[in-house]
Amino acid sequence: MSDSQTDKPDELAGTEQPFVQHLMELRDRMIKAVIAIGVAAAILALFPGPGALYDLMAAPLIASLPKGATLIATNVISPFVVPIKIMFMAAFMIALPVVLYQVWAFVAPGLYAHEKKLVMPLVISSTLLFFIGVAFCYYFVFGQVFSFIQSFAPKSITAAPDIEEYLNFVIGMFMAFGLAFEVPIAVILLVRMGILTVAQLREYRGYFWVLAAVGTALVTPPDAGSMIMLLGVVGGLYEVGILAAQMFVKHTKAPEAEAEAEESVSKS
Repeated sequence: MSDSQTDKPDELAGTEQPFVQHLMELRDRMIKAVIAIGVAAAILALFPGPGALYDLMAAPLIASLPKGATLIATNVISPFVVPIKIMFMAAFMIALPVVLYQVWAFVAPGLYAHEKKLVMPLVISSTLLFFIGVAFCYYFVFGQVFSFIQSFAPKSITAAPDIEEYLNFVIGMFMAFGLAFEVPIAVILLVRMGILTVAQLREYRGYFWVLAAVGTALVTPPDAGSMIMLLGVVGGLYEVGILAAQMFVKHTKAPEAEAEAEESVSKS
């Protein structure tokens, strides 16, 4: 490294804070995130309301059930608790950009300028990708999954799913597809942190497809259609992540590293 680079002052010099002050800032950030979720929940409680939210969540399943069939509640308090849980789940998703921003604002003071260029785009893109994954699951996957399940039900059985079991199923599927759509973000972080290179990601493509197939088989219902859809999405997003990693790493490289790279190219 040249003398000009070693003499350059550290961007983070003088920004250190006492541990207690870090805890206080973390507390403040968490309070703001909780307030955002609470405000979203209050709005949803007024309109459309917990009951309407549950009806919306149950619509794909109701559409696949025999005419006149409905969901049931086997627990006394389930008709009250389950819609409230769904309301807070929806509130968290609505407030997710605020929650992620509070995380970014907490870690931002400890980042260099070139690292800050990476964080905000990742926060925005990870939020959008999670929403897209949940929407893909709700609008495309649920219909096929529920139709497949009902096609195997004998005529002598009247389907009446429990609302709590359905809630657990929905949360699991939303998490599976929401996190699956985060594959490009994970790929970018692996490359940016120096754990893997873009060349290695291309080299390990076959292993990734095998692991993705096993993972999708574990998290999806016993339906070949939903498994193939999730596997195709994950595989496609892996390729998108490789391309995005090249661009992100190039535009968020430290000035010193970029200068050294240009100097090595000029010498070769």
